Amino acid sequence: MIKYLGSKRLLLERIVSVARAVPDAATVVDLFSGTSRVGHALKGAGFRVLANDYAAYAHALATCYVQADAEQWLERATTLIEELQHVAPSAGYFTRTFCEDARYFTPENGAHIDGIRASIAERALPAELEAIALVSLMEAADRVDSTTGVQMAYLKQWAARSAKPLTLRVPALLPKSMHGAGHATQLDALDAARTLSGDIAYLDPPYNQHSYLGNYHIWETLVRWDAPEAYGVARKRLDVRTRPSVFNSRPRHADAMRAIIRSLDARVLVISFNDEGYLSREELIEMLASRGDVIVLEHDFKRYVGAQIGVHNQRGERVGTVSHLRNVELLYVAGDAEALDPLRRSLSGEPMVHVALP
Repeated sequence: MIKYLGSKRLLLERIVSVARAVPDAATVVDLFSGTSRVGHALKGAGFRVLANDYAAYAHALATCYVQADAEQWLERATTLIEELQHVAPSAGYFTRTFCEDARYFTPENGAHIDGIRASIAERALPAELEAIALVSLMEAADRVDSTTGVQMAYLKQWAARSAKPLTLRVPALLPKSMHGAGHATQLDALDAARTLSGDIAYLDPPYNQHSYLGNYHIWETLVRWDAPEAYGVARKRLDVRTRPSVFNSRPRHADAMRAIIRSLDARVLVISFNDEGYLSREELIEMLASRGDVIVLEHDFKRYVGAQIGVHNQRGERVGTVSHLRNVELLYVAGDAEALDPLRRSLSGEPMVHVALP
């Protein structure tokens, strides 16, 4: 899967184990699905997953990894990916914007991306098959980019991987869950909270000023294929400025979280947060008080590579120092005692904080 700031790759086992501990849980709502790494893992564990994200690239990822089932699409996807690999390069908007005006990819790989993406658009594919093709292309491009993992800037010197040829692979499709077909939606988070229901709701919201649309604007453009006007050295889409998320706003974040927590129809809520986020542990626990008991699980990790190398200006000169190299990832699990007791027993002896709420 693509490199992603805030990816829960190292927490997957814990998140799945929490979901498995909920008695009779069959359906999980993933409200901010992002790369769908979590949704994919939950589907693989047998859960029916309803994945939602407002970004077009995230919706494509969820359609591929949550909605598309291997038994229906793998054979056709394998044939399609083989055909797309042999599409002739054809430099266009993508090459001009991200390889010439900027330097995220070599022009050779950019021309391949242009040619393949145009071919996908021309084929009028079914939604699931188109998403599989787009994800294959996105992941292939991610393997040959020249960034630290976010698209706020490109590296001053070419990354070694950028010289490799663009190579498509069939995404890791999973069979349909025993509990039913998964589904991907592209709704505002609050609308999704009011619309979707399940036994468990998993929330991994943006929790500070860093915009996922700004950090991954190239993937948004690749999926939308709308040739937007771009600005700045990073060549971001103009709607990075006009589509802000309330979750990236300190004044609006708390009210948005309260509204979602209040609206969700689920027996258990699992919220992934971070000690660098806008909300403190105490604030989140207070918000979850209406849902029952709360278990807080702490996990200490290295910060992402971009944060480790320090702050640089547009000329690549270091202009700031690293404040800290590690942070704490927090999982808040809220629900009634009956739903949480099996989890509490399974965590016996492990580091955690349990808060009993009236």
